[in-house]
Amino acid sequence: MNFSEKTIKKDTIYNGKIIEVNLHTVRLPNGRESKREIVNHPGGVAILAYKDSDTIFMVEQFRKPIERSILEIPAGKIEKNEDIETCGIRELEEEIGYKAGKFEYIGKVVTSPGFCDEYIYIFKAEDLYKGRDDIGDEDEFIDVKEVKLSRVKDMIKKGEIIDAKTICAFMMV
Repeated sequence: MNFSEKTIKKDTIYNGKIIEVNLHTVRLPNGRESKREIVNHPGGVAILAYKDSDTIFMVEQFRKPIERSILEIPAGKIEKNEDIETCGIRELEEEIGYKAGKFEYIGKVVTSPGFCDEYIYIFKAEDLYKGRDDIGDEDEFIDVKEVKLSRVKDMIKKGEIIDAKTICAFMMV
């Protein structure tokens, strides 16, 4: 059976700096109509950055939507017309101040397909060397952490790491 839905009308509700919110009127597989609120996002990249074979870099930062600081792998938004690998290389240096001798694409995930079209492309970075000293954007406050790989699984189980892209990235390697 074909479960696809055909958009028959689309209204833009909000058009912001990062996201756009649209209300779609769709035709369902059974012929009826329904509404879908959809957040359009340009997508992002996330990087598993290996300091060495036993240690990765993570970042701790406050996330306003959930009103708390969380531990996650370095990540960021894809800029308009930016290639995902270029974005990943840029974000690695912006977030933790390092460049990579080896930068490898390992997969992608969708964040919340029930209402958002965002994909996050995940990379593995190795053979790191120092890049810039100033990290983060002007509105970002980041604390770079070194985490032993042997602790990650336990940190996920204990709820110390709750970020979905981070958990997914560890499942991909």
